[in-house]
Amino acid sequence: MSRETPPVRHRTRQALVLAGLTVALVCAVVAGLALGSVRIPPGEVLTILTGGAEPSPFRTIVLDVRLPRVLLGAVVGAGLAVVGTVLQALVRNRLADPFLLGISSGASTGAVLVLVLGVGGGIGGGITTTVAMPAAAFAGSLVAMTLVYALARRGGTMTGGRLVLAGVTVSYILSALTTLILVVSARPEHFQEALFWSLGGLGSARWGTLVVPAVVLVAGTALLMALARPLDLLLVGEEGATALGLDTARFRAAVFVLASLVTGVMVAASGAIGFVGLLVPHAARMAVGAAHRPLLPVAALGGSVVLVVADLAARTVAAPQDIPVGVLTALTGGPFFLWLMRRRPEGAPV
Repeated sequence: MSRETPPVRHRTRQALVLAGLTVALVCAVVAGLALGSVRIPPGEVLTILTGGAEPSPFRTIVLDVRLPRVLLGAVVGAGLAVVGTVLQALVRNRLADPFLLGISSGASTGAVLVLVLGVGGGIGGGITTTVAMPAAAFAGSLVAMTLVYALARRGGTMTGGRLVLAGVTVSYILSALTTLILVVSARPEHFQEALFWSLGGLGSARWGTLVVPAVVLVAGTALLMALARPLDLLLVGEEGATALGLDTARFRAAVFVLASLVTGVMVAASGAIGFVGLLVPHAARMAVGAAHRPLLPVAALGGSVVLVVADLAARTVAAPQDIPVGVLTALTGGPFFLWLMRRRPEGAPV
């Protein structure tokens, strides 16, 4: 009997990881639909989802309240994990994610500006808000990413450590600016709603709020999958990638814009949820390696599972109080970040 070649083993491992994550996501979705202030038997949930249930309060809770929220969690988690994976390759620093690089804070600032100005009538306030908030969040995230990149680049060079420091600085400034906008807003009735949203949460999810994030996630991930090879080239370093024919400056600029778009849309839908884009890419790399073609779908599924489970915990840990899911991800992600910094060798590029 011939021994299995390494590529065959890798493909088998990748298929098993994808299958396992798919099963985990299905289980997390069913749990998210079944558990809450009103508990619904999983069998009843499956009956409702397959269209076999008669109209009832359970059916309304599952289809109109919980399902949009769970699906939005899956979409946002996937988007943040994919963006985190790509940013870590672009800057060759595995401490990078949308939250730490200030992109999420920039998106929050842009979205809050739209909210306090009353465009569309507030969160979930119709098609105007559905379009205006993602657009403003994209603009804010793009401005933040441009500013961080400019601050980190000195003398024509940029180090990963400098980029993270610039990102943290810009993130603090933009977070303070967002709070200032809320405090001095002429629409105080929006303050509590906006503040809760800015902490990261999925409570405002409706069927109408799913369309734009889902389309952007699918299109953005497809584009990034097509760019898997140049992303892999960046892992060998700036000089190596250039020697292999990649215009690194133009490629980075284009992917930064795409990453800002995806982040802005996700933040507009859910608020700023940190550390999903930091934790999940590391776990995905440990499972399938650093090559981006298998890595991106694994990161997307992993991000979906993590955020659906985190949101379930946010709804049930202190029920009936709904904890902002961004608070829970920060409580778990913060210690992981500190462990990662201690574990990372001094001067390591990634």
